[in-house]
Amino acid sequence: MTPAEALLQELGITEPEEIELEAIAYHVGAKVRFRALCGCEAHILGCDGQAIITVKQDSSARRKRFSIAHELGHWRFHRGKTLVCRVDEYRPRDAQSPEKVADGYAADLLMPRYLFAPRAAAIDRVSFKSIGRLGEAFKTSLTATAIRLFDLDQFPGFVISHTPRGRKWFTRAPSVPRHWFPREDLDAKSSAFGIQFGGRPDDGAPRKIGADAWFDRQGAARFMVREQTVRVARDETVSLVVLDDKEMLDDP
Repeated sequence: MTPAEALLQELGITEPEEIELEAIAYHVGAKVRFRALCGCEAHILGCDGQAIITVKQDSSARRKRFSIAHELGHWRFHRGKTLVCRVDEYRPRDAQSPEKVADGYAADLLMPRYLFAPRAAAIDRVSFKSIGRLGEAFKTSLTATAIRLFDLDQFPGFVISHTPRGRKWFTRAPSVPRHWFPREDLDAKSSAFGIQFGGRPDDGAPRKIGADAWFDRQGAARFMVREQTVRVARDETVSLVVLDDKEMLDDP
């Protein structure tokens, strides 16, 4: 059990709607306030066991929740250290960075495994629609919920972000062998290419496509994967790439 999950269980939280971030912050000695901020989404100042978390007041409700949870991660692990104000959306980061540690704490606090995994296990076929329903339950963004779903290995595959400049980040489920590494640039055969560059609408559902559209690896064309892409910002798309062929999961 992670420290964030232990804290939730200490507080007797048994349902996602009981995860009240301001109350949890108060419990650990932090007060949350909302102010106009420029250049970052949130920051924390602490001294002698008490802290003030300041959150950008005009952010979305779900972004505010992530910001509070992220700063509580710094309060848990980085007291007494000076950190640059860099809280950003939940995404894969360098494994050694303080931001990665705070992100992990935030994910455990907002989507604890003991509440998230049973609901995720009820999903038959993963899609942005089913991920959106999970996000509604936990009040988390589509991107954060998708990353959590694959990080917990509920489905074998990837969450991949692209901008017009190429791949921005990706995360793979632990069950996927590391020799499957996504292409840097989008392939014209992928629906993601048309959404990113051609003004196509978001994919309504996953569709099958040759794995070579996503992986530049010898033999990839023998396999099929399921892809679905949506736009999450003006110049950013996020794609699900699900590996249904069990042979792709064999690690030679």
